[in-house]
Amino acid sequence: MFSLQTMFGKGDKFYGLLEESAEAARESARALHELVIQTDRAPVMAAFSTARAREKALHRQIGEELVNTFVTALDREDIEALNSALYKIPKSIEKFAERYVIVADRLQGIDFDQRAALLEKSASVVVDMIGELRKGLKIDRVKKLRDSLNALESEADRLLLEPYRTLYAEGSDPLRVMLAKDLFELFEKAVDKCRDVGNVVYSIVLKNS
Repeated sequence: MFSLQTMFGKGDKFYGLLEESAEAARESARALHELVIQTDRAPVMAAFSTARAREKALHRQIGEELVNTFVTALDREDIEALNSALYKIPKSIEKFAERYVIVADRLQGIDFDQRAALLEKSASVVVDMIGELRKGLKIDRVKKLRDSLNALESEADRLLLEPYRTLYAEGSDPLRVMLAKDLFELFEKAVDKCRDVGNVVYSIVLKNS
């Protein structure tokens, strides 16, 4: 089996940077979960800002390292694809958070906890998948993790549709329905971004196995 260790040589820095990027995405997902269950949102938004700043710095650093490193660990396009896909997770989460803090008072009684927990699980699977790159491309393990992400994404799709019947049946305020719909879709999109990372990792494993 082809070994990523051989590809990286002295480029272990790419392992570390990608792992840090995945962890920053998980921190954003964890902060989002806290956001929807806590009444004091100011500390949570501060955590978002920290995680987002960290992700931006890592995204930039990985790009700079690609320019400055003669021999790269993976094909450059694969590193760039991972870097880009990881960057989009906290970006999507931040978009949800910014909108949620504005409209949360109008959405009391709508449960976002289950969706936030699902997103946090998805981000944790992403951390595991990026961690597998350091371990020699075990395709069975990576496939199992990708299948987990696909299952979580399917559950996110189900949760996207589930509340609409209730909201419409209750004759809710149309604005309330529209705001909830927008946030549900942002949740589902963030889970999709986690799945996208999983697909990139899996394609790398297939290509190098």
